[in-house]
Amino acid sequence: MDALEIARLCAKYADDKKAEEIVLLDLRGLSPVTDFFVICSAVSSPQLRAVRDEIVEQMRKEHGQKPLFVDGSYESQWLIVNFPNVLVHIQSPEKREYYALEELWGDAPVLPWQEETSLPPAAKKAVAKKVTAKKAVTKKAARKAPAKKAAKKAAARKKA
Repeated sequence: MDALEIARLCAKYADDKKAEEIVLLDLRGLSPVTDFFVICSAVSSPQLRAVRDEIVEQMRKEHGQKPLFVDGSYESQWLIVNFPNVLVHIQSPEKREYYALEELWGDAPVLPWQEETSLPPAAKKAVAKKVTAKKAVTKKAARKAPAKKAAKKAAARKKA
């Protein structure tokens, strides 16, 4: 099983547990650490756990793939599942906006993670529209993140 297939399956299993804003980034040639990032959001600690557990369990049960490691804590609101050449980031919306991984890896192409051949024509249009909307939201969040950081630093300086 190649890394792209693993990444797409991880995104699918995250979607099965209602993860939001799922993005698949192609880091081949950009990162010496991994080939793909799957980034998604989960709105609560139970959902963070559910998304992580679904990915790990389904990859093991259905495809015989075990992660190299699983890291992060519910308190940090950022869990990582590492498969060979695939890093899955499951973050709360706040952590995702703050760390802005999509912006940090802005040179990486965004790949579709859903198989278009299995979708009816109307659903293909909906997926394309959803991806475009997510890109707009991500760009907006990326612009906000540095401003929020600056505001927090300014507030901290006023207190000191």
